Amino acid sequence: MKYSTTNQRPRRGRGPARQIGRTLALVLPVVLVLSGTLAVTQVAWSGNPSSSVLTASSEEVSTRAVSRAPQDVLRDRLLLELQEKNPGVALTHLQQAVNGRPSLAKHCVSIARALGRAAVRAYGPTRAQSFARPVCDTAFASGVAATRL
Repeated sequence: MKYSTTNQRPRRGRGPARQIGRTLALVLPVVLVLSGTLAVTQVAWSGNPSSSVLTASSEEVSTRAVSRAPQDVLRDRLLLELQEKNPGVALTHLQQAVNGRPSLAKHCVSIARALGRAAVRAYGPTRAQSFARPVCDTAFASGVAATRL
């Protein structure tokens, strides 16, 4: 029996173009992932251009950044102000901060009490009480009184 060439089906899937396509389909994703990973490690994420290359085995591992709540930042700033100036200035700035940012109102009492305790340590109970104002429902005065006991 003799086969004619017109009835035969051409072979598919064995040409060089198909082989190259399969190879690229397997290799290209790996190359893209590796190049993306390398690109990310080359970026100066810390903002310090001198250490632009990050290494996984770095001995200088940075500590986790501690987020500071706005009320903690305000309290620390006011305590410093109390030491540098006086409790009256710190209480005035506390009232202004609460008026400017109403979300701080729920922390006003604890901040004012901390200021009262710090004022007693810095000025003594009698002088600290002289700075008392009706800020945050007289919480400053209660902080002074609690420290005196």
